[in-house]
Amino acid sequence: MNTKDVNTADNGSAKPNIAFIGLGNMGAPMAENLLKAGYALSVYDLSEDATQRLQQAGARVADSPKAAASNAQVVISMLPAGKHVHSVYLGEDGTNGLLAELPQGTLVIDSSTIAAADARTVAEAASKLGIEFLDAPVSGGTGGAIAGSLTFIVGGSADAFATAEPILAVMGKNIFHAGEHGAGQVAKICNNMLLGILMAGTAEAINLGVKNGLDPKVLSDIMLQSSGRNWTLEVYNPYPQVMENVPSSNGYQGGFMSKLMQKDLNLALQTAQNTNVDTPMGAKAAELYEAHTVENGDRDFSSIMARHDSSVLS
Repeated sequence: MNTKDVNTADNGSAKPNIAFIGLGNMGAPMAENLLKAGYALSVYDLSEDATQRLQQAGARVADSPKAAASNAQVVISMLPAGKHVHSVYLGEDGTNGLLAELPQGTLVIDSSTIAAADARTVAEAASKLGIEFLDAPVSGGTGGAIAGSLTFIVGGSADAFATAEPILAVMGKNIFHAGEHGAGQVAKICNNMLLGILMAGTAEAINLGVKNGLDPKVLSDIMLQSSGRNWTLEVYNPYPQVMENVPSSNGYQGGFMSKLMQKDLNLALQTAQNTNVDTPMGAKAAELYEAHTVENGDRDFSSIMARHDSSVLS
């Protein structure tokens, strides 16, 4: 790694300067946790509110990704989609992006959820320039980002993973090396495809019970102690007021937006089609979320409950 301008933690150990690009619902709290851990951070985002929040927390605000990374040994990004990752790192013509400005030995960690093929394209370009690249998408939602308890699913070389692990450990509790470049993205979309299927199915089952006279909490408790038990019932119930501190009990605000679930389901379908893998349940979940996001794209993905009962949105 680069050794210039390395900051020093309270215990005397060297910490790399980090550039953080993308300060949305996930990126901002991730960056704040790095600041709390003593890392020197420069940040960039299109949102002035987001950058001001990080500036108040102690970060240096830059006016471009290149300016943010000008003195960094590690670059972390959390961007909405593959086209944004491509634009930041490769530029419009594939050669004038951020990678062209970084010195050899820089470590790039992209925590966006994008197609594995896009991650491999950026990784290949980085490798030619002597830059280490990791695709490191996350699971755990905004709550996990705030608490520093995210799961990181990492693709890339073992050496780069070993360098990144102590940095990722500041932002997450579970850190997996899934394999080579692109493996992190494949594992992430497999997980989110299953999550979309589970949420759609859980909402459907609760609706069936409610429409036949059952109390949604009683039914949820029964299923939690039965073979239908799953993560959505345990910590993210989609029916309002069954569980505290979840989006369904807050007008489906916060959490993981339905349009992002739709994006991840479409990524899973794209990967399945490219590799001739049959995913009928994933295809059905993608179909349901595509229809749902027409009017509810910014609501949490548990709002798929409204497909059965629109009154839950009121």
